[in-house]
Amino acid sequence: MQTVRSFQRKRPLRKPFPDDIERERVVIPAPSNCACCGGSQLAKLGEDVTETLEVVPRRWKVIETVREKFTCRDCEAITQPPAPFHATPRGFIGPNLLATILFDKFGQHIPLNRQSQRFKCEGIDLSVSTLADQVGAGSFAAMPLYRLIEAHVLAADRLHGDDTTVPILARGKTVTGRIWTYVRDDRPFGGTSPPAAIYYASRDRRGEHPGEHLKAFTGILQADAYSGFNGLYDAARKPAPITRALCWAHSRRQFFELADIAKNARRGNKAPTISPIALEAVKRIDALFDIERDINGLSAAERVAVRQEKSAPLLVDLEKWLREERARLSRSASVAKPIDYLLKRWDAFARFAEDGRICLTNNAAERALRGLALGRRSWLFAGSDRGAERAAIMVTLIQTARLNDVDPQAWLADVFARIPDHPQNRIHELLPWNWKRQTEKPAIADAA
Repeated sequence: MQTVRSFQRKRPLRKPFPDDIERERVVIPAPSNCACCGGSQLAKLGEDVTETLEVVPRRWKVIETVREKFTCRDCEAITQPPAPFHATPRGFIGPNLLATILFDKFGQHIPLNRQSQRFKCEGIDLSVSTLADQVGAGSFAAMPLYRLIEAHVLAADRLHGDDTTVPILARGKTVTGRIWTYVRDDRPFGGTSPPAAIYYASRDRRGEHPGEHLKAFTGILQADAYSGFNGLYDAARKPAPITRALCWAHSRRQFFELADIAKNARRGNKAPTISPIALEAVKRIDALFDIERDINGLSAAERVAVRQEKSAPLLVDLEKWLREERARLSRSASVAKPIDYLLKRWDAFARFAEDGRICLTNNAAERALRGLALGRRSWLFAGSDRGAERAAIMVTLIQTARLNDVDPQAWLADVFARIPDHPQNRIHELLPWNWKRQTEKPAIADAA
């Protein structure tokens, strides 16, 4: 006889609120007499506390910067302190508000017209054109940091590269523009350099754009098989050809679509037949991914050692098996296309087994573009080529801050407050990873 345990419903566990959040204690008056006998001899046994999360509405204020004038009684000269510098012309918008506008637009994908409506509900009338001017001023003020991040990214040994579509308004219609990204992230192979991402905007997808972006880069580029990158791998390229490394997630995805049992089940009778070759290919590629999960974060030398021991034999078997299966297939076979995609570029796919700096996928670049892909549904299009360029600048700053576990809005607010008076030769101190170390030091001192 088998004993079956009765079903027990588990109460959902709510995550505790942060310890540093402001707390207000409201004590309900205790009874002065016993509700049962009416006696007044009551002794406290304890208390039950109910926590309610509340929000305080945004508080607006106007900062009046006063510069008093003085006249000299001896020579009648007028003396007055110089006007302070601001991140935006005449300091019309403060650094915290400017950071809020930019982060909401490019980090949370809230269009300026919605921001304007929200401000108006709070009693502040800021038109869309005024907000657009502030976006331009903020992008211009942040340009020195953008250039420093660009130099940092392009100095890497290995980059992830990808692009996504961005509609750009042009004479009453939109053209399909592009936002390109190149991500530096050395953490998978134990690198200590801070991660960062740089973005560029263009009106089209011609191969001359990545050629211009990476004209001085000579390292490893992890990307998809886009033909526009081919000129970068040319042996005659100056100063040197870029090393090509392709993404196994792209190749696996094509097999997975032909072997997606769950998706075919939803299609019912109209579902195509599951490809046993595609299913087997997915299993073999998954074995490579299992090995990568165990070596993520190790040094490049350690990763190569493991790959030569475990991944290299699997690659040899996979290539042999794919070529044998391809020889039996007709040109019209659905699985022939993903097999050809893999075999025609086999050297670039298999290169990860010889270099520990190379990752198995290009997911770092795809993650960097995910916000733009989601944001397109909110802001629909960039208003101009200049608007697309401003978007590239601000997304560079916001995404780089996120990669370094820095609150983008708090960082931007501090940057806009400090950058007008900050020495030009010390701008690097405001980069997200340097700023993070500066803000952590006072917290450590206070704890001590």
